Amino acid sequence: MVKSKAGPKVQMADDYQAKLATPFAVLGLRIEEDWLTDIEYLPLDTLPLAPKTYLAKEVCNQLQAYLDDPGFVFDLSMHIGGTIHQRRVWRAIQDIPNGATRSYADIATQLHSAPRAVGQACGANRLPIVIPCHRVIAKNGGLGGFMNASDGNPLAIKRWLLRHEGV
Repeated sequence: MVKSKAGPKVQMADDYQAKLATPFAVLGLRIEEDWLTDIEYLPLDTLPLAPKTYLAKEVCNQLQAYLDDPGFVFDLSMHIGGTIHQRRVWRAIQDIPNGATRSYADIATQLHSAPRAVGQACGANRLPIVIPCHRVIAKNGGLGGFMNASDGNPLAIKRWLLRHEGV
């Protein structure tokens, strides 16, 4: 992403180091130096892109391993960024076992925060699947939000990921 003079970020056509087709979306991968920095959900009709770097190939291999076995444990060099609170939320999310969920409220209680702040941190997660924010649901058992959305395609992706993990 680059900032334009108009202010908003503008997507560049060649800023992905790989685009991996999955059953629920095409995953656009961004790598900076030796770090995975972003995984983005792109439309299913996006053309795949073979990995351009060794790390992009490794990320694709590990994502494919997860698709083959939802119990797969990722081991990647990641640049997580974010605020102190966001990083605390993301660490808590990474502790949620495969096949399990936790509520925004549960994580908020654990971190002495608020459910809305946990939801905002989930929405700011730039490494979905690897940092499994799809495992965070509403206290009442509903899906809650996903990717800062409360309906539409993002929730269909969340449902797919949870079903894949046996939730």
